[in-house]
Parts: sequence; C-alpha cells; structure tokens
Amino acid sequence: MKAFYSDHYVLPLPAGHRFPMQKYRLLRDAVRETVPGVELQEAPAATDGVLALAHHPDYIDRVSRGTLSDSEQKAIGFPWTPQMVERSRRSAGATIAACRAALSEAVALNLAGGTHHAHAEHGEGFCVFNDAAVAARLMQAERRARHVAIVDLDVHQGNGTASILANDESVFTLSLHGERNYPFRKACSDLDVALADGTGDEAYLAALHAALQNMLDRFQPQLFIYLAGADAHEGDRLGRLKLSMAGLAARDRMVFDSARGRGIPVAVAMAGGYGKNIQDTVAAHLQTVRIASDYASVSAAT
Repeated sequence: MKAFYSDHYVLPLPAGHRFPMQKYRLLRDAVRETVPGVELQEAPAATDGVLALAHHPDYIDRVSRGTLSDSEQKAIGFPWTPQMVERSRRSAGATIAACRAALSEAVALNLAGGTHHAHAEHGEGFCVFNDAAVAARLMQAERRARHVAIVDLDVHQGNGTASILANDESVFTLSLHGERNYPFRKACSDLDVALADGTGDEAYLAALHAALQNMLDRFQPQLFIYLAGADAHEGDRLGRLKLSMAGLAARDRMVFDSARGRGIPVAVAMAGGYGKNIQDTVAAHLQTVRIASDYASVSAAT
C-alpha cells in the first residue's frame, strides 16, 4: 500500500500557534516503524493547471506570489511564506497520487490532506487548496473515474468542497460533522448529517451507516476520497463529538466495508486532528493507516 507524505515542508509558524504541524512527521515516523508493507513516497507538487480544476487562476497566482491580503491570510490561519505555498501544492499532489494508486491497487493514503475548507477563490480554516476537489476533478479529466464520492468524516463540515462541487452531479459530497462547530455558516453538500455536541460511538455509527446507505442508493461512485478526521475523538480540543478510539476504528471499517463490498477503491486523507495530547491524534491517524493496510492486504489477496 502506498502512502504519500509532505511533512518535511514545514511552515514556520509563530510560537503558540494552535495548528499541530508536528503531527505529520510523528505520523510518518510511526507508520515507518510500526506498519509493515507501507511504501512511503514523497508527494509530488500540484501544478497551477491542475489546481485550476477547482480554483480560480487569480487566487492560485496570488497565493503563489504572496500577494494575499492580511484578511485572506487571517482567514486561512497561516501567515504567507514560500513554505506554505509548497506544502499546500504537495498536500494536493499527495491526494492526487493516492487516488491514482488506489484506482490501481484498491487503497492508498495521503498522510496529510483533507483541506476541505478551501473554496475556489479563497482559503480558510488552515486550508489553502482543496485537495479532494482538485483530485476528484483530475481523476475525471484523466478518465480514471467518472463518478467520485467524497466521504468527509472530519468533525467540521467540508464547506469549501461543497461550494466548489455544488451542482456537479458527477461528484457526491457527503459530510458528517458537528452541527454547532466550525464553519458556523455551512454550505450545502449532497448529503449533510449534522450531529449534536456529545454524540458518542453508538449514535455516530448509526448515523454513518444510514448516510453511506443513502449515498450508495443515490449514487454509484467509482472512487471514494475518504477524509478520516481524527478530530471526532473524545480527546480533541476542537471536536466535541466524543468518539472513542474504538469508535473511530469502527467508523473507518464501516467506510472501507461499504467500499469493498462494491469494489470501490479508496483514497484516504488524514484531515483534522487537534488533540489535547498530540499523541492521541497521532494514534488515531495511525489506527486509520493500520486499518487501511489491512483492507489493502485483503484486496491484494482477492
């Protein structure tokens, strides 16, 4: 199973910044040390032309040249630096590479990504370019998959993804998220499931099962892009949904089971994770990688 990384492109964030940049390096180290059979590859950078499948050329240009306004940088949550640009390109490139690998090998991962708050003409919420929207459009342009489902299980609604892909019947956007959580002005996905603060394992898994069935009754995807956010965990500072580690594992297996039962490849992006203890976030992401590896092994055997 292939996993693509970009953690060596580190953003020089100010002291006390709440984005857990170090989780990506910790995750790659843990995968290398504890998950046999994973082929780690450096992520390629997405070009301007590829990014333009989901983003306005003027926005791409202003990001690249460092001419974003102060308010635009504040909305993103990162100060502009060349490293921000390169990392954002690599994060999108990693999801593209994971999609290509999954379509030939059943399962593949981006060890970062899930930048679902980026809109066509602006970024927000620590998201510069929308990797899932870009990758879905490119898989279609390359004639690898005509119909793509984006299964977004980050605790925050994928408002940028929903906005970019609104009225696009070839891509289905599914989002399970905290009803009262960021973003406070939601977009309209093809299927939104808003959950109350404190939702635990049992109610969450029931809602996910119904949502996946609903989606697959309405849409026949040839690829899942799965945003496996760790921020639904009970130890997350920003999540509030209170899933246990076992609940997160059951969530991941449910997504993979629904895909495998229909022969649908799965490209995984890690999405959010802001644990009070960063090791909890890394452990949740690592658990997703291990479960993905198990499904990749089963797929290879069959």
